Amino acid sequence: MSAIPNRKAVALVVIDVQVNVVKEAFDRTAVISNINSLVDAARKKHFPVIWVQHSDEGMQIDSAGWQLAPELDPAKDEEIILKKYRSSFEETNLEEVLEKLGVGHLVITGAESNNCVRFTSHAALDRGYDITLVSDAHTTSDYTWTYGSVSAQEVIKEQNGSFAFYDLPGRSANVKSTAEILAMAESY
Repeated sequence: MSAIPNRKAVALVVIDVQVNVVKEAFDRTAVISNINSLVDAARKKHFPVIWVQHSDEGMQIDSAGWQLAPELDPAKDEEIILKKYRSSFEETNLEEVLEKLGVGHLVITGAESNNCVRFTSHAALDRGYDITLVSDAHTTSDYTWTYGSVSAQEVIKEQNGSFAFYDLPGRSANVKSTAEILAMAESY
């Protein structure tokens, strides 16, 4: 159980699966298909689905690259969180939305694994939420930085590994596949 009293609901969070963010993402088609399967299951079970969209100087709100990937279709009553930082909690209304919905457990999907997925997951844990990272429903792209190159596949594997056994007092982080999440949803 989360460390947040009286919050038993579970929400699916879809982070930054936007045109420019996933344009060259590893296993893009399969990841988006998995996200859509999770969205469908969440809707059938009446679990909240929360969409997050990032904006910055290179990806302005309402620009073509800022839009969600065309394969995704938020329902009119689902919350959309607009953010400017890697953490979906920073200077957004995400916490208020989760409080209103009674959510204490977040099922995390999206992009990029090493940026907004990672920072949002850590921020949620720090705030007392339980986290389930969906191992095959988050992605990133290969990148090069000052100290070398890193493949997207390695980043995803590292992110899944680091969350597999990460617990904090009164809350936990788990890693489950889309198939495992869908099987759990069937039992609700």
